[in-house]
Amino acid sequence: MAEDTAEKKSFLDSFAEVSAKVGNQVHLRSLRDAFATVMPIYILAGIAVLINNVVFPLFLTGDALANAQYWGNAITQGTLNVATVVLAGIVGYCLAKNKRFENAIACVVIGIAALCIMMPQSVSSAAASIQDFTEITYKSTTDKDAEPYTVTREEVESGLAIPEGYEISSVGSNNVSNVFTKTYTGTNGLFGAIIIGLVATTVFIKFSENEKLRVNLGEGIPPAVADSFNTMIPMLITLAIFGLIAALLHGIWATDLMTLINTGIAAPLKGFVNAGPWFVILVYTLANLLFCLGIHQSTISGVLAEPILTIIITENMAMFAAGEPIPFDHYMNMQIINTFALIGGSGCTLMLLVDTFLFSKNKASKDIAKLALLPGIFNINEPVIYGYPIVYNLPLIVPFVLIPDLFIGLTYALTCAGILAPCVVMVPWTTPVFISGFLAVGGGTAGVVAVIWQVIEFALGMLIYLPFMKVSERAQAKQAELVNAEA
Repeated sequence: MAEDTAEKKSFLDSFAEVSAKVGNQVHLRSLRDAFATVMPIYILAGIAVLINNVVFPLFLTGDALANAQYWGNAITQGTLNVATVVLAGIVGYCLAKNKRFENAIACVVIGIAALCIMMPQSVSSAAASIQDFTEITYKSTTDKDAEPYTVTREEVESGLAIPEGYEISSVGSNNVSNVFTKTYTGTNGLFGAIIIGLVATTVFIKFSENEKLRVNLGEGIPPAVADSFNTMIPMLITLAIFGLIAALLHGIWATDLMTLINTGIAAPLKGFVNAGPWFVILVYTLANLLFCLGIHQSTISGVLAEPILTIIITENMAMFAAGEPIPFDHYMNMQIINTFALIGGSGCTLMLLVDTFLFSKNKASKDIAKLALLPGIFNINEPVIYGYPIVYNLPLIVPFVLIPDLFIGLTYALTCAGILAPCVVMVPWTTPVFISGFLAVGGGTAGVVAVIWQVIEFALGMLIYLPFMKVSERAQAKQAELVNAEA
């Protein structure tokens, strides 16, 4: 029996050790830190989008509405529309800090500069003027099944007559070069920011560690000046490499790295995460198990799932702000987790606290519940996890792990069924339950439905926690009896 216990303990210890190593891998840890740093601007963008699209239309119309919405549009311009640029710099900074590189600010510059180098340098002009056209396509005004009629600029200039009954359908133009496209500066380019920021910073730090590449200006030079010259050659080499890659991609394959990342990595990865709730459920099962062993759940969820889920909700906000429908593959996102699966914090422990107040006869548990209630309302539940405790408390570990999984699956299913509206606003994770549900889906009737679902979740969570709480109290009482008997 002792051997079995030792084996189980050894397995748990090994599981915790491996998980901790994964969570502490320097690049993954830097990614988690970067998203934690930029999260406030996403939340600010969510608030601006909510006010612009829900609050202002309640009492404003026409020009007054448009003028008022300029406020929210301006905030969106400075948050969501430059999210990729900001993230690339912050990823570089966080990686430098975690690698203990002395000039972390230089890594911000490297991350942003490398990202811009890899951006496309030309865009197709859909709004070309008639003077700049290369071809014109006409469509029939009388026969909708008739084939479009396309003529080149040369044919038009030669006096080619256009058949009667046709009108201009579209105007084609050459690509516009020497521009900086916004296609990948916003939420569409976040994966590119992650990859380029990590790679560029890693390469730059590697070159910077070579003493032969440092420019020594001697003594008496201000530290800021000395640091800039020490990193000048490594910076030049790093950016030159990225410039060469950009030139080769454009010259040989007529593409760019941001487009390749978006189509070859970002889209499949987001599709995999959102193909169903199973991947997210698996990640949060492991994460919450770790929490029950004393290791914070963000060690796993913060590096394996939350960056992708956060990217998806930022894209949802951008689409909501533009009045576009939310596609099916964006239903699973970070806001589903924060709003519907982590009520009261990890493990939905707010339900346990209410059960304790209503049904518990254990004075110690009630005392902990009194202290943990206020933080729990704002989804901070470390007092419950370590004080109740849930850590190493087998009866309570079961609902702590299973309830969030259940709510992830059910919320996703209800969203796919059209009963719940998709989450379109990133609400601060400390927002109390019911308020969070109303805001996350954009308010209105959809918000009321979301609140009703949270009420159902709360009641269901209390129902599930109750028998396990009773078992836990009995186990504690039995342990106390054994201790007294031994004494």
